[in-house]
Amino acid sequence: MEVILLEAVHNLGKLGDTVKVKPGYARNHLIPYGKAVPANEENIKKFEARRAELEKIAAEHLAAAQKRAEPFKNLEITLTCKAQEAGKLFGSIGVREIVDAITAKGLTVEKSEVTLPDGPIRSTGEYNIVLIFHSDVKVKIKLNVKSEETADDVTTDEMEKGEE
Repeated sequence: MEVILLEAVHNLGKLGDTVKVKPGYARNHLIPYGKAVPANEENIKKFEARRAELEKIAAEHLAAAQKRAEPFKNLEITLTCKAQEAGKLFGSIGVREIVDAITAKGLTVEKSEVTLPDGPIRSTGEYNIVLIFHSDVKVKIKLNVKSEETADDVTTDEMEKGEE
């Protein structure tokens, strides 16, 4: 099914592009959310009449996304989790934990804006997380995953010092 995009859609196209998508994607996502209209002659004429208005709205959305992304540049967050000695986590870190860590820093981000390129994180280390605020506005943040010390890791010398 061919549709005309009324706004930029991530991994699909920009405003005004005529793209071919699966009918279900167009029917269930693009058209109901006002992101596209079916590409027929009547809709093409309507789109061309509204093109300047839509471009102005798109520019405003882009400017707002760039302004919103500004505080996230050079952001580093650290999460401490229980892990084995080899660095493998007990469980995993997903989008929700990352959103909670960013919120704890005083910034707001939606779960839908956080992408994990390699899926859930299952070991300690440093990772690059991508935040997508707009199809043209992406910010990389650093995530440090560290192992928390457990009671078994404490040596007897440290235990004796704690008793004193």
